[in-house]
Amino acid sequence: MPCLPSSTSFRGRTMANLANIAMLAELDGAILVDKPAGISAHDVMKAVKTRFNLVRVGHGGTLDVTATGLFILLLGDATRFSNELMGGDRSYSVALALGMETDTGDRAGRTVAEKPFAGVTREQFDASLKELRGDFYQAPPEFSAVKIPGKTGYEIVRTAEGDELRERLVHVYRYDVAVFEPPRVELSMAVTKGVSVRAFARDLGRALGCGACVADCRRTRCGCHSVEDAMPFVKLMELHPADFAARLVPKSRILAR
Repeated sequence: MPCLPSSTSFRGRTMANLANIAMLAELDGAILVDKPAGISAHDVMKAVKTRFNLVRVGHGGTLDVTATGLFILLLGDATRFSNELMGGDRSYSVALALGMETDTGDRAGRTVAEKPFAGVTREQFDASLKELRGDFYQAPPEFSAVKIPGKTGYEIVRTAEGDELRERLVHVYRYDVAVFEPPRVELSMAVTKGVSVRAFARDLGRALGCGACVADCRRTRCGCHSVEDAMPFVKLMELHPADFAARLVPKSRILAR
């Protein structure tokens, strides 16, 4: 006959669980998550909230389902910093695929045009890139890829229409091209709030005359926070509550410069 746990050990575990729940409920600060591709930022937030029995959870700016990188969760009273974080500068590492334009601006979308790219020189690329630096107007993508629970792949849905498609003033601080091997081009970019990386790829491709879309996109910075300080989502979900709490960025450092 199996040995049953004593009432004392059962009470001990119960008290420990209650203590963890109380501790987690009082957390005020930020958790830096390295989001993988294939899961929406909303689903990451929902999963963390459920796993650690959190009461109030917000975020500092969403990420496309196809993108990876820094996603900032805000817990407790720190949710009040959401608008300030969303309005902050951010940086991305981007891989572009020349020769193809899609309705979403990335490889998850439907191809709407394919054109030769072999004639695009580095000089032409840099000249077109220069036109998309500093202040300029940008219209958001009309369609986006979304993940449907229980289904493989992505579904393409309209995410902007009417006034939502109006051009808006955005700003790009700089680009740094790391790889120029058409059809693949890799670069990093530092931008302000409102810049759409997928729209950037679309507009650059049109300027080059060959089309382009995002092959990979990774957010590396948001405000003063770096993805190097974030924990991969899967590992975060495996943490003991005390270890999760130990990763909390205090409120005083969320908006630090």
